[in-house]
Amino acid sequence: MSIVAIALLALLGMSLGSFINVLIDRLPAGSSLLFPASHCDSCRRRLSGLDLVPVLSFLALRGRCRYCGAPISRRVFLVEAAAGLLFVLAYLSYGPTTDFAIIAFYGLLFLVIAVIDLEHRLILNKIVYPTVPAALALDLFLTRPGLVSGLAGAAAGLVLLLIILLVSRGGMGMGDVKLAALMGAATGFPAVFVALLLGIVLGGLTAAFLVLFGIRK
Repeated sequence: MSIVAIALLALLGMSLGSFINVLIDRLPAGSSLLFPASHCDSCRRRLSGLDLVPVLSFLALRGRCRYCGAPISRRVFLVEAAAGLLFVLAYLSYGPTTDFAIIAFYGLLFLVIAVIDLEHRLILNKIVYPTVPAALALDLFLTRPGLVSGLAGAAAGLVLLLIILLVSRGGMGMGDVKLAALMGAATGFPAVFVALLLGIVLGGLTAAFLVLFGIRK
């Protein structure tokens, strides 16, 4: 695969990452995804095309608004870069196939969920509810897991996390239970157990990092 092709894939992923930042900002607030147009949160100035080039604009502006100099959240840069990396890794793993498109979709989807959860401690129903049936529909086009395995994975994830929720008496929320169902629909049975274990480990490592550096209590 040529460097040019990799660069184009990364650019596509980063462009989608820019839209993901819009979702992360506006879905928790219940705001329109289309209006108002992208603007600086400090001076409210509408951003031009030069201000919205994924990753490059952030670097060129040194993380500050062109008009008022207010700092731009580093999350904007990190999400765009992560989306570009996800696209490239998915393509290198699956090539120009349907599996690549679906895996890239899941990567971006869980990136949205993870960042909103990190910033707001919410797993939004408006994201999970439509994507569970969408994941089951996509199972029809994947070699794995397939629809039957996806249904079994969704049920297993839902039941397992529901039991943990009841036993822990508030140690987690219903959002985690619904997310486990989505993970099961995406990965199938029995891979859902591996996915949940990895999610718990990565979540624990992330939490330890945030506490260690004083970002969260």
